[in-house]
Amino acid sequence: MTPDDERLLRRALELAAAARATGHAPFASLLVGPDGRVLIEDHNTVDADNDITAHPELKLALWASRELDRDTAAGTTMYTSCQPCGMCQGAIERSGLGRVVFALATDQLTALKPPAPPATLRVEGPALPGEAEVPVAGFYG
Repeated sequence: MTPDDERLLRRALELAAAARATGHAPFASLLVGPDGRVLIEDHNTVDADNDITAHPELKLALWASRELDRDTAAGTTMYTSCQPCGMCQGAIERSGLGRVVFALATDQLTALKPPAPPATLRVEGPALPGEAEVPVAGFYG
């Protein structure tokens, strides 16, 4: 990590602390362009927006996919207070961002939280794969 990386990561932590101070979950991110300029900052608004997807990493990835061309996106770095969750990681990858730097790993965050209830979601499949291939076949080239 460079001194600029540390400075920008500390900015993400400042934003996370500010989010918590105003009643939001303590998570925040910023996106830095190839030239080192901060393009956008945001924090978690899951509760305020009543939107389970309102993670800052996802919001920045969506912004980048709408506002940046692919080459510019590939040259960006996202600085975020915690390691992106699976939902955010997928969005970041699809948006074409070039790099993510995070402060707190998922296992470190988990150690700071109360135990989670056991998972109850049942996932079944693949089912009807032959039929499911029909609308997809040939789409990707």
